[in-house]
Amino acid sequence: MPFSYSRTIRFADTDAAGVVYFANLLSICHEAYEASLAGTGIELRTFFNNPRVAIPIVHASIDFFQPLFCGEEVAIALTPRSLSGDRFEITYLIQAASMPKEQPLAKARTHHVSIDPQTRTRQSLTPEMIHWIEVWSD
Repeated sequence: MPFSYSRTIRFADTDAAGVVYFANLLSICHEAYEASLAGTGIELRTFFNNPRVAIPIVHASIDFFQPLFCGEEVAIALTPRSLSGDRFEITYLIQAASMPKEQPLAKARTHHVSIDPQTRTRQSLTPEMIHWIEVWSD
């Protein structure tokens, strides 16, 4: 079942045209990712400062279907999917909180790879990340 994250679009998220700047929506998606990690008991400080494993984003994309404005309440449905023993992707479906069954406002995707931060070589996902994927997958 996808992880659900709610967020109000803030003025600082918008650009000169008054709509969400694309990079800021990716940042909001990352907030949802962090909340989903914490939601399965992963301690964030340890996770992001682990000397034995790092899980960088190696690709990100986002499609906008409608503009998002300051003050708008959004719901983000986050769904991870394993791609291999050392890679996974996350799909983020961004919808208006007041109309979750309507056309999405945007859709984002990030690809992640598990590496040894010292050697920068790929390594298998940790058991806690495999569990996280299983908890929030479809």
